[in-house]
Amino acid sequence: MAVDPSRRSYWDSDRLGPADWVTLARAALSAGVAGLVAGSFTGPAPVGLLVSLAAAALVLDAVDGQVARRTGTASARGERLDAEVDAFLIAVLSVYVARSFGAWVLAIGAARYAFLAAGYVLPWLRAPLPPRHWRKVVCAIQGIVLAVAAAQVLPSGLAKAALGVALVLLAESFGRDVWWLSSRRRREASRSRAGAGPALADDRPAGAGRGRGEPRAVVALTLTASSIALVWAALVAPDQPGRFGSAAFLRIPTEGLVLVALAVFLPAAGRRILAVLAGLALALVVVLKVVDYQIFSLFDRPFEPLGDIGQIGNALETLRLENGASQARLIEIGAVVGVAAAIVLLPLAMLRVTRVAADNRRFALRTVAGLGAVGAACAVLGAQFASPTPIASAISAGVLVDEAQTLRAEVNDVGVFAAAIKHDPYRGIPTGSLLRALRGKDVLLVFAESFGRVAIEESSFAPEVDEALAAGNRRLASAGFHSRSGFLISPTFGGGSWLAHSTLNSGLWVHNLRRYAQLLPERRLTLASAFNRAGWRTVDDVPSNDRPWPEGKAFYHWDEIYDRNQVGYRGPTFSYAAMPDQYIYSALERLELGKTHRRPLFAEVDTVSSHQPWNRIPAEIGWNEVGDGSVYDRLPNHYEGGAFLSYWGDAPRVQANYGRSIVYTINTLTGFIQRYGRKNLVVIELGDHQPRNPVTGERAGHQVPISIIAHDPSVLRRIEGWGWNPGLKPRKDAPVWPMSSFRDRFLEAFDSKPAAR
Repeated sequence: MAVDPSRRSYWDSDRLGPADWVTLARAALSAGVAGLVAGSFTGPAPVGLLVSLAAAALVLDAVDGQVARRTGTASARGERLDAEVDAFLIAVLSVYVARSFGAWVLAIGAARYAFLAAGYVLPWLRAPLPPRHWRKVVCAIQGIVLAVAAAQVLPSGLAKAALGVALVLLAESFGRDVWWLSSRRRREASRSRAGAGPALADDRPAGAGRGRGEPRAVVALTLTASSIALVWAALVAPDQPGRFGSAAFLRIPTEGLVLVALAVFLPAAGRRILAVLAGLALALVVVLKVVDYQIFSLFDRPFEPLGDIGQIGNALETLRLENGASQARLIEIGAVVGVAAAIVLLPLAMLRVTRVAADNRRFALRTVAGLGAVGAACAVLGAQFASPTPIASAISAGVLVDEAQTLRAEVNDVGVFAAAIKHDPYRGIPTGSLLRALRGKDVLLVFAESFGRVAIEESSFAPEVDEALAAGNRRLASAGFHSRSGFLISPTFGGGSWLAHSTLNSGLWVHNLRRYAQLLPERRLTLASAFNRAGWRTVDDVPSNDRPWPEGKAFYHWDEIYDRNQVGYRGPTFSYAAMPDQYIYSALERLELGKTHRRPLFAEVDTVSSHQPWNRIPAEIGWNEVGDGSVYDRLPNHYEGGAFLSYWGDAPRVQANYGRSIVYTINTLTGFIQRYGRKNLVVIELGDHQPRNPVTGERAGHQVPISIIAHDPSVLRRIEGWGWNPGLKPRKDAPVWPMSSFRDRFLEAFDSKPAAR
C-alpha cells in the first residue's frame, strides 16, 4: 500500500505500529502451525488445533490492514511483513496438505518463493508492482482452501478439485504480475533507446492518475466467471465415489442450459424469482449429492430418507468415538457452514448468471444453442469423455427424481415389510421341537466387526489373514474342534452392524433403520428367543453399548445384556472399541461360561477390535494376564495409525492395519476356544459387513465369511447338506446365501421343524 509522506518519519524509526503487532500475532500463530506440521512427520498431528491456529491467522489477515488504515500507520514495511507471513503460512499448510493430496500441492506454497528466486536471475522481476486487490483475494483463497483441505471436512475428490482451482487462480495472478513486469521492462528499454523520460502513465501504480474502470471490470469478470463455474460444478458434480473424477466436471449441464434460456426471455422480476428458486433447489441438490456420496462410501447404496435420517444421532456418536470430540466438532461445524454457504452462494451465483445472460441475450442464446447441439449429438452418438460419463448431463434433476422415487418406494415398503414380519412359519413351533439337536450345548454367536470377504480374497492383506486362518485351524484341531465355512450376503456395508444382527436373528432383510424400527415392536421368533424358549440361558455381550437397551429383552428375549459398564473393564479404549476382544472373551468366561451348575448358554458376542478406523489395535497377551484390563495401559506394543483425519487418507496404511485387526480377531477367537473351549461348545462366527473404503475399493459387494465350529462331530454332520467346506476359510465357490435365510436353515438343520410348512 502507498505510504503517506507526512508519516514517513514515524516509519524511519524502529517503533512498531498497532497493525504490526497484529501481523506479529499472525506470525506467531503461523509458527505454531509450522511446529505442528513438522511434528506430523514423526507422529500424528492434532488436526483440530492445527486448523484452528491456521484459521485464526487467516482471520487476522483481514484485521491488520484495517487497523493500519484506521490508525493511519500503513507502510511499505508493514505490507511486506504481512505478505511474508501470508507466504509462510501458505507454504507450511501446503506441506501438510501435500501428504494427503499429492506433491503437486507444494506448488501453491512454493509459488511465492519461486518468484523471489527468479528475481535473482532476472533482475527486472524485482521491480515494484502496483497494488492490486485481486492479488489479495487470490492469496486469501489459497489459505482458506488449504485450511479446509487440512481439516478434511470435504470429500477427497471435492477437496482436490478446490485445490486445483486455487492453484489455477494462483498461476493466473503470478502470470499477470510477470506479464506486467515484462511489459514495463520492454517499455523502459524502448524509452531508453528513444531518449524518452523515465516514466509513462501506464507505469504508475493503480489509482495514481488512472481511472478505476479497469479494476472494476476485472472484479466483475471474475465474479461472473466464478458464478458460472460454481453453478456448472454444482449441476454436473456426481453423487457416487465411483463416478467422481475430473472428467465428470467436463459434462454439459442440460438443466443449466434450460435455466439460461428461460432467463433471457423473462422480465427482470420473474428472472430474479427464477434465479433464487433455482439456486435454492440447486443448494438442496448439492446437499443430497454430498449425502449420497457419503452413504455410498459408507454403505454402498444410495441415500434412503426415511431409513437414514434417523441414523444422524448414531453417526455423530460414532464420529466422536472414532475421531475424538474436538475433531468431530470441527467436522460438524464444517458441515453446517457448508450447507449455509450453499444456501447463500448458489442463489447469488444464479442471480448473476441469469442477469449476465439477459444483458447479453444474443450471445447467451447462441451459447445455449451451441452447447445444446453438442450435447444432443453426443447423446445420439453415445460419446463420452470417460465411461460412465456422458457428455450431456441431467444428473441434478435425476438426483431429485431418484430421491422422490426412493421416498415413494420406502412408503410402500412399510406395508410389504409388515406382511413379511407376520408371515413366520416358526412362530407357533412347539417348545419341545426347538433345537433338539443342540440340547445341552453352549452356543456362541460371534459377530466379527467388518470381517468381509475382502479380508480373505484379492487384497494386499489377504495372505496375512489366510495365514491366521490356517493357524487357527491348527489351533482348533489341537483342542479337538473342527469347522465348516461359507458366505452370507450382509444387508449393510461399512457400518450399521445392528442391521446385520437383526437380519440374522429374525430371518428378515433389515437393510435400513426404518425397517429396524418397524421390526422391534413386533413379535418375531429370533434365534435368541428360540434358544430362550428351548431352555437356554440367553446373553447378549455387546461392549460397544454404554446405555440401557430395553428392546434387547422385549424383542430378542435376552436374559442378560452385558454392555461396557457391566463387565468390569479398567483399561484404555482403542478408538471405537471400548475394550479388546481378548478381554470380552475373558469376561464371558468369568461371568458365564466358567460357572458350574448352570443351564446351557446361548450368547451373542459382538467383537469390535476390528471396527474402523483400525488405527489402534490391542496387543495379544497371555490369557492369565488379562485381568481387569488395566494391563493394556502398560502395553506400548499396539499398532498406532495416528489421528483419524491425518491417517485416513493413507490408504495403504489403513488397509494394512485393517488386515492386522482381522488377524487379531481370528487369533483371539481361536485362542479362546483352544484355552477355554469345552466339548459341548458350538461357535457360529461371521462378519457383520464388509469394511468401508479405502479398504474395499469399488464394487466390493456385501459378502461376509461365516463358520460353524464344534467339538462334537454330529454338529457339523447336521450341516453337510449346506455345501460348506471344512476349515475357517470358505472356498471361492462356497455357497452364498442372503443373511436373512440363515435363521430358517439353522433351525431346520438342528431339528426345529415347524408343524406345517
